[in-house]
Amino acid sequence: MNPANQANQANQADNGPTDGLPLPARNRAMLVIILGIAMAVLDGSVVNLALPGIARELNASAAHAIWVVNAYQIATLVMLLPLASLGERLGYRRVYLVGMALFALSSVGAMLADSLATLIVARAVQGLGAAGIMSVNAALVRLTYPRAQLGRGLAINSMVVALASVAGPSVAAGILSVAPWPWLFALNLPLGALTLWLGWRALPFNPPSAVVQPRPAALDVVLNVLMFTLIFVGGERLGAAHGAGRAGASSEAWGLLAAGVVVGWVYLRRQWRLAAPLFPVDLLRIPVFALSMGSSVGAFCAQTLAYLVLPFLLLEGLGRTPLQAGLLITAWPVAIVVTAPIAGRLIGRYADGLLGAIGMGVFACGLLLLAALPAVPSAFDMVWRMALCGAGFALFQSPNNHTIVTSAPLHRSGAASGMLGTARLTGQTMGAVLLATIFTLWPSHDGTGEWVALLLAAAFAVVAGVCSSLRLRATH
Repeated sequence: MNPANQANQANQADNGPTDGLPLPARNRAMLVIILGIAMAVLDGSVVNLALPGIARELNASAAHAIWVVNAYQIATLVMLLPLASLGERLGYRRVYLVGMALFALSSVGAMLADSLATLIVARAVQGLGAAGIMSVNAALVRLTYPRAQLGRGLAINSMVVALASVAGPSVAAGILSVAPWPWLFALNLPLGALTLWLGWRALPFNPPSAVVQPRPAALDVVLNVLMFTLIFVGGERLGAAHGAGRAGASSEAWGLLAAGVVVGWVYLRRQWRLAAPLFPVDLLRIPVFALSMGSSVGAFCAQTLAYLVLPFLLLEGLGRTPLQAGLLITAWPVAIVVTAPIAGRLIGRYADGLLGAIGMGVFACGLLLLAALPAVPSAFDMVWRMALCGAGFALFQSPNNHTIVTSAPLHRSGAASGMLGTARLTGQTMGAVLLATIFTLWPSHDGTGEWVALLLAAAFAVVAGVCSSLRLRATH
């Protein structure tokens, strides 16, 4: 163990929780946190563009190849809360480092996979590693920054998550233009090794707590996995069934969703009376936490709906080339990069609920203006509207995450961190399923489906903004 870390752990044990790390240790820890969350989020979508090539090379159908993506997302989603609970008991640092090691090692398996089944298994293990990284991400930020500067740390973290969420196709296009698809995973090896080395030396230890964290029951872990898996697979099957027009498959999808709801009902009833439940219903009893979670799900659903529909609008509706479409969409992440630091500085000066409501209002206006594009728009017409969307989302996300993290007691930081990732993945899944349903009802890509999707995204943004504004009157 690094001597500096030994001293840090000893000081925390003797003097109680410290208020963040001193400089430059804080910057080193934040670099590790940023590298890890960027890789974990990016790998959720970086493979999408390569799926046709993977299917051809491994002699698989497109329907089977999509499980290269689904396996990663399901494994991440179902293990976020169990690993967050583990972090509260064993240490966020330990869960993060083991998750990063598993993520890097499974990337080797994905890179060397010679069959679709092998690749899917490697991706599931990689998703498990990503869950270890994501589940304790915000909790580590909370330990890294002093309370007075936590807003800045969360703003940086939120910016990286938002950028990684939308950068997958662009990164994949750059790699695939010069190398075959295994290189999408090969790049995780040097980055993972660097992150592990830095993390071992720089990440903070959990402060000592007077609250003893109970071990979750094995049955609760199983129910958590079953609930999220059934709902995710049911939603994915529903979208696929609508797209193919198969009534039987649609019935099967609804059955899976119903089973997920039943399992969830049993699971949450078991959790309801626990002091530190695996699914943090104790935190959801805090009004501002519950409203912030609702805001997050709605915001990510809106963002996913819009970001997935934009290529169809630009390529098929407006006749832009892939290069032109990619350059136009770049205005969105650029606006996030510009706005996120500003949002971080505003945290503490203005109420998080107010900033979040304004951000979602700006986001909704940008989406409505995209839906109202003229028949023959100029590049400027599209760029400023997309920049408005990115700026609004960035203004919302950092204050919202700040409320989620700080409204939870310190000893429940892991649960709050796990719920951040759960809300994001839930919202993204909802957005993808809704878009598949919309394109089933309006399949011609004459602009009608795209228009409906943007309007629905704006509606979700409005709901997220309303939830955020209600926090102004909610109590902790």
